[in-house]
Amino acid sequence: MATKIRLQRHGKKGRPFYHVVVADSRAPRDGKFIERIGSYNPNTNPATIVLDFEKALDWMNKGAQPTDTARAILSYKGVLYKKHLQGGVKKGAFDEAAAEAKFAAWTEANDARISGKKDGLAQTKADAKNAALAAEAKKKEEKAAAVAAKNAPVAEETPAEETEAPASEETEG
Repeated sequence: MATKIRLQRHGKKGRPFYHVVVADSRAPRDGKFIERIGSYNPNTNPATIVLDFEKALDWMNKGAQPTDTARAILSYKGVLYKKHLQGGVKKGAFDEAAAEAKFAAWTEANDARISGKKDGLAQTKADAKNAALAAEAKKKEEKAAAVAAKNAPVAEETPAEETEAPASEETEG
């Protein structure tokens, strides 16, 4: 039986949530599946991926073919790289310890990249919030100045007009 690792759509309209499943290639997209190996939520930034690494690696070694999106998810989590390293060990290119060292180095670099993205997103969000607060404070100050200017000249102009009018009457008369 030909098996595929693919996504099974859940969630409401416009808010998708996917289960990563192993299914017979002839089964419908949201139909019967053999095993659920994870989930993928593209609604968060960065996307939330929960994957049973060992099950996914086992299915890849058994010959399950991932779809394009499932392949990207497996690559992101390192399943494809681990399978690649295991192939190198089988061929005798390097030993198991070297493969584990390479995978550990890749995992550290990937975790650093992900945490850097999360930090960058958090910093961008904080900067946007501070800019919005500064703009709001500036607008509030401008509004207060406009109200003060509107109220202050009315009080000054009324006495000035009254004092000028009698002075002009005295000079005429």
